[in-house]
Amino acid sequence: MKDPAHGEMTERVEVGFNRFALGSVIVASIITIIFGYDTGVMSGAMIFIKEEFLITDRQVEVLAGMLNWCALVGSPIAGRISDFIGRRYTIVLASVIFLLGSILMGYGPNYAVLLTGRCIAGVGVGFALTIAPVYTTEISSATHRGFLASLPELCIAIGVLLGYLSNFFLAKLSLTLGWRLMLGIAAIPSLVLAFGILQMPESPRWLVLQGRLGDAKKVLLNVSNTLEEAEVRFRNILSAAGIDEDCKDDVVEVPRVDSRGHGVWKELLLRPTPAVRWILLACIGIHFFEHATGIEAVILYGPRIFKKSGVRSKSKLLLATIGVGVTKTLCVLIATCILDKVGRRKLLMISTSGMIVALTGLGFCLTMVEHAQEQILWALVASLVATYSYVAFFNIGLAPVTWVYSSEIFPLKLRAQGFSLGVAVNRGMNALISSTFLSLSEALTIGGSFFMFAGISVVALLFFYFLFPETKGKSLEEIEALFTRGGKKQQDNDMEIQAK
Repeated sequence: MKDPAHGEMTERVEVGFNRFALGSVIVASIITIIFGYDTGVMSGAMIFIKEEFLITDRQVEVLAGMLNWCALVGSPIAGRISDFIGRRYTIVLASVIFLLGSILMGYGPNYAVLLTGRCIAGVGVGFALTIAPVYTTEISSATHRGFLASLPELCIAIGVLLGYLSNFFLAKLSLTLGWRLMLGIAAIPSLVLAFGILQMPESPRWLVLQGRLGDAKKVLLNVSNTLEEAEVRFRNILSAAGIDEDCKDDVVEVPRVDSRGHGVWKELLLRPTPAVRWILLACIGIHFFEHATGIEAVILYGPRIFKKSGVRSKSKLLLATIGVGVTKTLCVLIATCILDKVGRRKLLMISTSGMIVALTGLGFCLTMVEHAQEQILWALVASLVATYSYVAFFNIGLAPVTWVYSSEIFPLKLRAQGFSLGVAVNRGMNALISSTFLSLSEALTIGGSFFMFAGISVVALLFFYFLFPETKGKSLEEIEALFTRGGKKQQDNDMEIQAK
């Protein structure tokens, strides 16, 4: 099919989901369930770890943040490795790393061993969050890419909810056994995934970069609904890789710089084109704001926030936290279903605006509770409503769009390593919030902390409004044009046509 505006081949020719592509994405997304579980389960496990090891709040912060500090190391390494050994085997490697970390945390005879296990699992997180969205994006078609590429975020939400449920039910066991089971049980899905992913296809775009055109075409025939669609996608990928679209060879020689990712850092950081510079800014910016707006404070320290609001017993604290997990999962599920219809940009605007209101309300309620001489029922209820509202708005837009948008905007040969830079920033901000929130809430008060997050959300809204063109329905090979001046004009014309 020809795009009348650009005279280019597009891949918007299919109408339904391809089951093989969907199955491949679901299997690859299991790795993010494990990450979500490790994040969510630590929220409740920290209560019991602190009680057994008699550690300080500062040590709790270090334990909470270690997962993401180590992910900061893992993500850029994963991008480089995935360019060398492929997306699929990188997921296998991530699973093995998760397995080792989970076993160490489940054993956890002391704080040092527990911290080591958390660090190893963190490297796995860096691998998982880099490669799962890239693999998903590269195997998906343009019309359903938003849905499929947001499945890893949905799986993170499911993992967080499973972690909260594990907290609630395993908390009934003995102190020494309960939290160790909570952390160690993640080894089981890690082992299953390591074998399961081997049954899935390699990314066709990575295969093309290796010169394996015959293998790439076979994969595209499996993940496309029609022969025409597979042909269009194949020709687009060849064009993006700098290979003649009419090439009939099954194997071709590809320059080393393209096939193994050599020289990519120069094109990204030292000599980027204006389009690549804009893309890199958008990727790093959205990953920065995803966590700078405070979601990790709620996900990891939810029990403390609810305790500050007036919830007292451990079981009720964990139950209230389950509500956060349910809200997160439902909203990501909704976003997954509407992302390709509503569009990335509109969801970002709605999501960030709602977050500003919810965070301001939460800051006000917590400030009232802190200065009250006795428990204020309305402030307790309003704090819960504001917390759940914040989680809802965050997960209806910013959470899934971050991963979908940043994984689809890079040119083919820059995608894995460019995306890994965004993931590194994401994990860095996550680690910073995780490891400083308790200290921050002491310095600014807990209510003041959420006022600060509300202010950062205002900056995020302006950033998204001015720098983010819509990518809905565009093939990966078309998207780079949106980040040029001419592409921006075309984007404005498309928005005017849609408005009419």
